Amino acid sequence: MEKDGAPKMATAEGQARFGQSVKGLLTEKVNTCSVDVIALTKQVLKGSRSSELLGQAARNMVMQEDSILHSEDSLRKMAIITTHLQYQQEAIQKNVRHSSNLKDQLNHLLR
Repeated sequence: MEKDGAPKMATAEGQARFGQSVKGLLTEKVNTCSVDVIALTKQVLKGSRSSELLGQAARNMVMQEDSILHSEDSLRKMAIITTHLQYQQEAIQKNVRHSSNLKDQLNHLLR
């Protein structure tokens, strides 16, 4: 059946094409896997960064909470001081009214 080796060459050419086709598919698969590994790596790094950012946000929130509690305590103290100052102001106004009355009485007596 072989005439001048033609079927052998056809078989060799077919194998060469098949080899090229397999190499092409393999190269394509390797490229796809490389892209997938890169995407996975980016996602892992992004997740790691997200965790880091969440931790930082939690620390900042704790610091803010302490500041808020301190501010609340200061406001309570200022409210107490304001109340005391109001009592003192009322007492001073009362004394001023009495002193005006005393002054009038003193002027009346000295006439």
